[in-house]
Amino acid sequence: MPALLPVLDPAVHRLLSDDGNRLATLTNQYGSPLNIVFPHILGQNLARIANAFDRHAVKSNIFYAAKVNKSHSLISAAVSCGIGVDVSSLFELEDALVSGCDGSLICASGPAKPTDFHQKLIDVGALISIDSLEELYDLVALTGNWEQGHRTRILLRYRPINASASRFGLAPEDMPEALRFVAQHSGDLAFEGFHFHLGGYAHENRVQAFCEITEWVRVAADLGLSVSMIDIGGGLPVRYVEPDSYAAFLAVQNGDHYRNGIVPRSFYPYGGAVDATEWIDRFLLAVGPEDMTVGQYLRATGIAIGLEPGRSLADQTAISVFRITRTKNLPDGTCVLFAEGSSFSACETWFASEFLVDPILISAAVPGQDNAGEKPENGPVRAYVAGHSCLDEDIISNRLISFTTKPQKGDLLVYGNTAGYQMDLLENEFHRVPMPRRISISADLATVQPDDQKGTSR
Repeated sequence: MPALLPVLDPAVHRLLSDDGNRLATLTNQYGSPLNIVFPHILGQNLARIANAFDRHAVKSNIFYAAKVNKSHSLISAAVSCGIGVDVSSLFELEDALVSGCDGSLICASGPAKPTDFHQKLIDVGALISIDSLEELYDLVALTGNWEQGHRTRILLRYRPINASASRFGLAPEDMPEALRFVAQHSGDLAFEGFHFHLGGYAHENRVQAFCEITEWVRVAADLGLSVSMIDIGGGLPVRYVEPDSYAAFLAVQNGDHYRNGIVPRSFYPYGGAVDATEWIDRFLLAVGPEDMTVGQYLRATGIAIGLEPGRSLADQTAISVFRITRTKNLPDGTCVLFAEGSSFSACETWFASEFLVDPILISAAVPGQDNAGEKPENGPVRAYVAGHSCLDEDIISNRLISFTTKPQKGDLLVYGNTAGYQMDLLENEFHRVPMPRRISISADLATVQPDDQKGTSR
């Protein structure tokens, strides 16, 4: 079976290169699972994304999607790089502000913003993406609390035709009323443009939605509303494993490769052929409105592209370390590895899918832990990974992973690239076990700081 070895940043390689001694020490100090964040890598990812737009001479406004990970150091890294932050709750907004983000660089894209969230966004001068006519009316109803001459910055979130079943955004039939309302309340609202968000990674769908938006740009102009930005949301692809290995795995996998005999119906494209920068190239070079490419249209009109990358900015910025508490032999010759932690900290199985990236086995006992009861077996084995809870569904990996030597109690399983909607999306205190710790580490690996508190390490 083809291995799914993780693509790892050089800094992660260096941390793993001491035979696991540093990881064992950190895990012993902070517990398992342990999430280790490398905030400096976000800047590297940002440079590649920003350079892709610069190559096409297209203006871009980039907002780090805070929802991708709870790390405060990643928000601080984004702020230090001079980009904005996309927030979807009052709490994410407060984290962005504590990290030093200027309110004018904050974009709020959540669909159901309560009044206190609206009010705080208004107070700090943030850009608000309006999800519905109802939200637009609610926002203007707050005008009695505003100072004379204060105008709130807004985008109108559009629901593309190929996303007609979605509950998010203004349907095409609602857009004329929304634009008329904005024009009528231009003393209170500062209209800056449009926003849309689509699931999936096909650039063609995003191009189609972009073309639809350009029709509304003309309608807005007829109402005296100028557009300075079209925000296309997030969803840039990230490569976790090499494409050839990934394609080979998908071609041969079957039920025998999963402990439950079930091949998931869908996966994230972990080994996709197109990465974030190539995706941007394809999008900007695609034929768009008025027989121009998307890039030509943006250059001709002077409109900036807005982008809310989460996973692609957090690419390679974290790893998750699980300590093995027990290796149990099963009648069919496979094993189950019980990890100190749960699938709530590695959550793909809860979405009926799999994290198709092999963990790295660090065969080094944690200092100070008694391993005398173990009887090492050095042969190869296939094993799945389970959490420590009483739930039968608490499975970190249903996939039977091939190990060249049998993992033992105290060994570490290191999952690469877990920052993006993986390590903390569903984390909780089930069984009253404290939340997993999160630490950040400097680029030279010399400085480690807790990353559990607001305003912590950059």
